[in-house]
Amino acid sequence: MTASINNLTDYYLRDNSATGFLKNYCQYLSELMDNFDLFAVEQMVRMFLEARERYSSIFFAGNGGSAATASHFSQDLSAVGRKAGVKSFKALSLTDNISFISAVANDYGYHKIFTAQMEEFFQPEDLIVLISASGNSPNVVLAAEYAAELGGKSIGLVGFDGGKLAQICDLVIHIKTEKGEYGPVEDLQLVLDHMVTSYLSNHLQSP
Repeated sequence: MTASINNLTDYYLRDNSATGFLKNYCQYLSELMDNFDLFAVEQMVRMFLEARERYSSIFFAGNGGSAATASHFSQDLSAVGRKAGVKSFKALSLTDNISFISAVANDYGYHKIFTAQMEEFFQPEDLIVLISASGNSPNVVLAAEYAAELGGKSIGLVGFDGGKLAQICDLVIHIKTEKGEYGPVEDLQLVLDHMVTSYLSNHLQSP
């Protein structure tokens, strides 16, 4: 058998029918979820709650599919308080202002699209959640470094081998996969969004 590129390729080689591959994909996601570091997820919940108490901002950033997750996660988190009828989270995605992003990318380079926004908005004790499958995108690495310089904290949601973000973020939630398995990593990063915001919604409504 040809050497597999990653687990998904291996599953396809074992059973190239659509039903077989889909079944194996679901099983693979289940196996990855079984390896979640729930203690790290609990730490992220605690950091969010502490930021809410001091009214610090929680920023989100990522590229490509991770940019969509950053936007989704920030919206879900900011909606938690409104739905619970209590003080909400100050959550903002740095992926959403396309005019600002394109101007900075054009004038100063794509690697600065997040730090340029942080220069305007990021304050000491703020948080930034950096979402990346590889953990190596220059703009998210720079954002983690800049947050530390300003006295803030960074949380890395990473896949593959964790990359540079796994070495420099204050908290890391690592979905360990073979290099190149973007789909499963991005699937479970969105699951993390819903796990965390669902917990927070119930937690803030409890007596």
